[in-house]
Amino acid sequence: MSVLARIAQGDNTAFTECIDRYGGLVWSLARKMTRNAADAEDATQEIFLTLWKHASRFDPQKGSEATFIATIARRSLIDRLRQRQRRPVEVPMDDLEPLAWVAPSNGENSLEASRAATALAALRPEQQQVISLAVVEGLSQSEIAAQTGMPLGTVKTLMRRGLLAIRALLGEVQS
Repeated sequence: MSVLARIAQGDNTAFTECIDRYGGLVWSLARKMTRNAADAEDATQEIFLTLWKHASRFDPQKGSEATFIATIARRSLIDRLRQRQRRPVEVPMDDLEPLAWVAPSNGENSLEASRAATALAALRPEQQQVISLAVVEGLSQSEIAAQTGMPLGTVKTLMRRGLLAIRALLGEVQS
């Protein structure tokens, strides 16, 4: 009888045997598809939990246990990757560089720069980061996505919404 069939019947020793037998396979897949060892450990644990819950779905007529486990692992890892990409990256305020480029000087430009800095400071940290990288460092949206690890669509959305918010704030300040 297969290890997965025994797990489906509630055999606790079979689950330990499954981890011993297929742990290396799952770990290697997790390590290849995650950012670091901690993420790989979390993913591996989740994959084995999924296997424990869904062991009854294994059909030896359709393939081997190793193939079934690798497929479950791969799908789970892809789901984790997609979930992480959908979530905006939270950037602590301490990680943002100070807005030194808005140094006050004499004249009208100083007043406009001060208003722009105030409006920028009112944005969410990730919007501040994206706009600062574009304005101060002159990075394109693709370059910002590569540097921050955010998906390009997220960078575009953050920049657009941030610029709209700044325009609205500047409109309120100037009125």
